[in-house]
Amino acid sequence: MNEKRPKILLVDDDLGVLKQLRWALEDEYDVVTASSKDEAIRAAVEEKPAVVTLDVNLSGVSSFSKEGIEILEELKSLSPDIKVIMVSSNDTKDIALEAISKGAFDFYLKPVEVAELKIILKRAIYIQALEQENKCLNEKVVGQTAFSNMVGASPKMEDVFKMVRRVAPTDATVLVTGESGTGKELVARSVQHLSGRRDKPFVVINCGAIPENLLESELFGHERGAFTDAHAQRKGKLEAANLGTVFLDEIGEMSLGLQVKMLRFLQERVIERVGSNSSIELDVRVIAATNSQLSEKIEKGEFREDLYYRLSVINIEVPPLRERGEDVLLLANYFLSKFKKETSILDIKGFSKDAKSALISYAWPGNVREMENKVKRAVILAEDEFICPGDLGFAQKSAAKPGKEKFSLKEARAGLEKELIERALKETEGNVSLSAKMLGVTRPTLYDLLKKYDIKA
Repeated sequence: MNEKRPKILLVDDDLGVLKQLRWALEDEYDVVTASSKDEAIRAAVEEKPAVVTLDVNLSGVSSFSKEGIEILEELKSLSPDIKVIMVSSNDTKDIALEAISKGAFDFYLKPVEVAELKIILKRAIYIQALEQENKCLNEKVVGQTAFSNMVGASPKMEDVFKMVRRVAPTDATVLVTGESGTGKELVARSVQHLSGRRDKPFVVINCGAIPENLLESELFGHERGAFTDAHAQRKGKLEAANLGTVFLDEIGEMSLGLQVKMLRFLQERVIERVGSNSSIELDVRVIAATNSQLSEKIEKGEFREDLYYRLSVINIEVPPLRERGEDVLLLANYFLSKFKKETSILDIKGFSKDAKSALISYAWPGNVREMENKVKRAVILAEDEFICPGDLGFAQKSAAKPGKEKFSLKEARAGLEKELIERALKETEGNVSLSAKMLGVTRPTLYDLLKKYDIKA
């Protein structure tokens, strides 16, 4: 079956011109014609053309009129997305400016040169198709953002949403697993948002970002004089989360000594502040997350097996972005809308076809966090109304050389990853932390990639 052809509407009171244009264009388009205002409006409503060519003067009398401008305004009010190309025999600049200011896509002077008109039509169709595609993506995003800002329509993300809905109303402890940057905290927040604790505290603590000697005090609090600099009593994160939820990110980085105390809390729901012998009962739901394989840590003796079973009453695995299919474009449009509002750069309409191809084919080692950084960069740097691959930090496409063996998609992704990592290291003079931030990945992820590609920092 042939691909559906774009539909165009030709509006002119000269029936001879209409006949000639129909003959010249009907091989490429489904052509509808109209010779009056009423016919043009009726055809626009019934046929829903993507593009309209509209004669400015449809009066049918010798004196010049601007009935076409009136029709333009009605067409745009009926369908804001329609592309209208105004055609006129009058080269007055004021007419052209008025038409463009009222929403015309382009302005063309008679006599009509079919070759030139075809170029204008082709561009109008292309822009209209891009805008429609981006509009559909935006509509999907709007339907997802109510789920605590989690965006996705792929089967794997639907499984995540389903699990969150089922576990949220309970008080079960949840372990969220997945690569760095996949959105594990968003899952935790969604569980809280859909639970009976939604109006209670949601307290986040990153177990990998706080030094081991301070983490115990952060979690359980301390009494005055418990250690040097403990000048006053202080509540810990668990106590601050009472009646609500505590989110323990990077739980795999917790020391064995603290793991014992966390196990006791999960079993008995009581804590003791550092420097105190008094027990404090708490009603706190615990959601933990890790980007490491806890089973491997258990085998190495770095993580307690009994704590693992306490944490993983319910296990929710968040898929990496490279396994989420069409979610890549959904997320890209979500971040585009977000950063357009934040930066007040509102003239960007979407992503070009090449940009979409680059987004889909990229491996996303930094997952959603990397996507967020790339789109924010593109919104700031883009010079055209549609974002191109270069704006996103992707290399521009180059033609394959004759006689050379084609690379596989896997090899192409690996090559691009290696190129971007080497570029980041060069720009930061080998600083791994800054390079990781530039690439939108964590330091552990970047170290894994350095090892994978045998890159020396």
